[in-house]
Amino acid sequence: MKFGATILDADGLRLSSDEIAFFRDVLPFGFILFARNIDNPDQVRALCADMRNALGYECPITIDQEGGRVQRLRAPHWREWLPPLDFVIAAGDQVERAMYLRGRVIAHELRAIGVDSNCAPMVDVACENSHPFLRNRCYGTDAAQVATLGRAHAQGMLDGGVLPVVKHIPGHGRATQDSHFDLPTVAASRAELDSQDFAPFKALNDLPMGMTAHLVYDAIDTAPATLSPKVMDVIRSDIGFDGLIMTDDISMKALSGSLTGLSRGALDAGCDVILHCNGTLAERMEVAAAAGEMGAEAQRRADAALDARHAPDDIDISAADAELESLLK
Repeated sequence: MKFGATILDADGLRLSSDEIAFFRDVLPFGFILFARNIDNPDQVRALCADMRNALGYECPITIDQEGGRVQRLRAPHWREWLPPLDFVIAAGDQVERAMYLRGRVIAHELRAIGVDSNCAPMVDVACENSHPFLRNRCYGTDAAQVATLGRAHAQGMLDGGVLPVVKHIPGHGRATQDSHFDLPTVAASRAELDSQDFAPFKALNDLPMGMTAHLVYDAIDTAPATLSPKVMDVIRSDIGFDGLIMTDDISMKALSGSLTGLSRGALDAGCDVILHCNGTLAERMEVAAAAGEMGAEAQRRADAALDARHAPDDIDISAADAELESLLK
């Protein structure tokens, strides 16, 4: 099946007739859910079914379920998770096992409602000046530890039948501005970037999917990473990541220009698929028209990502919960 080079969102709790007709026409690779799409488990299952029925195949449906502030599924129907950095501190010397269980339990909750991808692990390495929007979403300040915990978290999700999306490749930890509103610029040397920021992504370069960072690396290019062929070459050649790369939300204020220009620019730079969120139906149509169908390499990576998706391994979820609770104590 030939996929459209987009991952798109929906307006509400069920798809409208206009959305169904549009999605059926452009066949996005998949979808992403937000809080506005979530009320209760039965409703989310029905929405996921709407999305897959519109496309006619078992498309991936992703979500941001990091825990803490960035968590779309919340009480009373779903668990409330500590922010990742707080969780790491609480787990102490049992943190690797705890991060695996966190991923596995999150995957269990996601699969139960029809969601089979999660925009995590976030292996940006925190530093002294990391912007508050990012800092407590990180797993630590040491690149090697961040890579180890990212691997554990990703494996927990994979074992639970959920595709991890590693982010924000090739590293967002030095950002001192929030890329939702501004374009951060990183002045670190290439040697510093290689040894710290890029290192966790290199260690996890076999994961099936990744999400770009909207920021400028002065040592590489003056263009934002998402729009930079030079940065994308670093990701593919030096970091060695051959998974499907989606943009971070193409409508974020870090990027300037038309949605058409940004979508074409990101694909021309080497991204495989455009993520567009929080826009009108007309804006989604503009992005889908600009993105068109995936190219041959993007299609190969998309197929490989889908091949990495499998039924969850057997697990006693009550026992996993109990073990996790004991580790955090």
